[in-house]
Amino acid sequence: MASSGGGVPPGFRFHPTDEELLHYYLRKKVSFQKFDMEVIREVDLNKMEPWELQ
Repeated sequence: MASSGGGVPPGFRFHPTDEELLHYYLRKKVSFQKFDMEVIREVDLNKMEPWELQ
């Protein structure tokens, strides 16, 4: 998975609450709104080998 250049610093711990996931990420996802945070990426696991995931 290629890095997009921006994003979070090494060692950043992503640990959102259930409420944050539902209200910020999933609500935007199901309504097809732009999600501008690079912490959560979409990956098609059927098209990648395990060693390609980073």
